Amino acid sequence: MKLLKKGAEADIYQTKWENTNAILKIRKKKTYRNSSLDEKIRKHRTIKESEIISQAKSSGVHTPLVYFVNLKNSSITMQQIPGTPVHDLSPSQITKLSKSIGIAVGKLHKNGIMHGDLTTSNFLYFQKNIYVIDFGLSQNSIKPEDHAVDLRLFKEILNSAHAKIMETCWKNFLSGYSSILGSKYCEKIKILVSEIESRGRYAQVV
Repeated sequence: MKLLKKGAEADIYQTKWENTNAILKIRKKKTYRNSSLDEKIRKHRTIKESEIISQAKSSGVHTPLVYFVNLKNSSITMQQIPGTPVHDLSPSQITKLSKSIGIAVGKLHKNGIMHGDLTTSNFLYFQKNIYVIDFGLSQNSIKPEDHAVDLRLFKEILNSAHAKIMETCWKNFLSGYSSILGSKYCEKIKILVSEIESRGRYAQVV
């Protein structure tokens, strides 16, 4: 078993499942919490994450397969997608794939799933498809405000990590998103994103 990533909430390992490469995600114990409460929280979040991954796949979104959920150690064993994080692709590839990312996010939102961490590192490009990973902060929500928070984060990531192509990527993303949810809903979310941005600017000024 090989440690791939240490996170605040969980550690990610490369492991094997029935002789194929797999990912093991183990939620960390939080020593500052009451131990029984911590166990309940980690179990609940582990169950929720595995359920939402399955919901996303049923919604037509490419996600890893969940192989096994172990509630004793709050872990999920899942398929390892041998793709490349969109973050690491060339600017031209990212620009081209932004519409496909918008389509994937549109399908999530249409089916009441807020991802919660829409960074370009959480989209993998594999066999000409976009895969969505890391649903650790996801939740079920049909609220436009929550969907706007998702889009605001993605826009922020584009602006910080891919500034030179940000405008084109955002336009392509919205094109894909709108193709799933319709232009009327897309416009509503864009307005909410602008409101979130304006609140952020006000808070910085104050």
